[in-house]
Amino acid sequence: MNDNIGNGIALIFLSLTFILLYFKNEMLILAFLRMRKQDFDGTEKYLNMIKNPEKSLIKKQHGYYNYLFGIIYSQKNLTQAEKFFKKALSLGLNMNHDIAMAKLSLAGILMQKRRKREATMLLNEAKKLDKHGMMTQQIKIMQTQMKRI
Repeated sequence: MNDNIGNGIALIFLSLTFILLYFKNEMLILAFLRMRKQDFDGTEKYLNMIKNPEKSLIKKQHGYYNYLFGIIYSQKNLTQAEKFFKKALSLGLNMNHDIAMAKLSLAGILMQKRRKREATMLLNEAKKLDKHGMMTQQIKIMQTQMKRI
């Protein structure tokens, strides 16, 4: 038993790798790493490598897939970004700060489209979800901009 303890530890790590890859698609992980470096083209490249995301990803992964596309398209096409953020919110995201970020981004898009009532509602929901206060500054900035509309 004492001779094979290293093999047991190695097999545990190997099995944890497969469990991680089941719950987190490896292309999504690579896309998130690219997103952290602000490389939108690289992120889009990795997301486009996922063929048929409706069938190959579980529901939450599909939500994050749309969330990442929403962030990418918020730089290019606001109508497309709005569609992706709404779909990501309907599919669901795991973490509250991700949901708050998606709602905050969607509120910004709606504010630019002069849909103040919907933007205010989403901004209030994002404020409730931001428990750690990471987005309070952005929320305050958007609220002051909303008063001008």
